[in-house]
Amino acid sequence: MRQFLLTFATLLAATPAFAAEGTYDQSMLVPEVALKAAQAALDTCRKNGWQAAVAVVDRGGNTQVMLRDRYAGPHTVGVATGKAWTAVSFRTDTTDLVKLTGPGMPQAGLRDVPGATVIGGGIKIEAAGALIAGIGVSGAPGGESDDICAKAGVAAIRDLLDF
Repeated sequence: MRQFLLTFATLLAATPAFAAEGTYDQSMLVPEVALKAAQAALDTCRKNGWQAAVAVVDRGGNTQVMLRDRYAGPHTVGVATGKAWTAVSFRTDTTDLVKLTGPGMPQAGLRDVPGATVIGGGIKIEAAGALIAGIGVSGAPGGESDDICAKAGVAAIRDLLDF
């Protein structure tokens, strides 16, 4: 009986290892950290006198946070979300994608992917070498200005991501 119980306990303890064989774990931002990044990006835009929208998406491209300043245009919500989604989907900051997908470039077709927003202002967020989220900003004067705000958002949470 004792041998049976020992064998049964061993098999029971090993069951999670068998169950996990076909799955994987992934890291994602908690909503509070996503909000902190978005707020820092929006604050940076405001300090520069820019009315903007900021979106943070998870690694699957699902919106976690959306902030829109009171005078940011109605289009900025969709564009900011599109930039964040694009950065996550292609695992590349959108300013880099602008260069990689120009006329005559081998990747030029990426601009035609439904939902892709290939304009500066989308930044991927990584931690411990893994993609965990994306942030997109729209409303500042040009992609370079949107990038400034998005990078400030990432910088605001960097200490919470480095592990």
